Amino acid sequence: MNNFFTWETLTTFAGCAAATAVITQFIKTAPILKNIATQWVSYFIAAILLLGATYFTGALTWASGALIPFNAVMIALSANGAYSAVLRAKGATDKK
Repeated sequence: MNNFFTWETLTTFAGCAAATAVITQFIKTAPILKNIATQWVSYFIAAILLLGATYFTGALTWASGALIPFNAVMIALSANGAYSAVLRAKGATDKK
């Protein structure tokens, strides 16, 4: 495997959710984003990733473009939920 992410990987639910989670955690404390809720940050990241992946794989049509905002909600919720699960698991192991 030569690449961590490819445009084809980012068109999948799992690939886009993983990239969204990583990018969100990396940039959420940037001064310009500090006052924006993390859920919104992850939504916009997911939408941008989906738009780019769909465009660069040649699959962008009016129909697929119209679904990007809805799919971005699912990706953002998944990315945020995965991060929350990690925090809960970490909290559970810290108490032992």
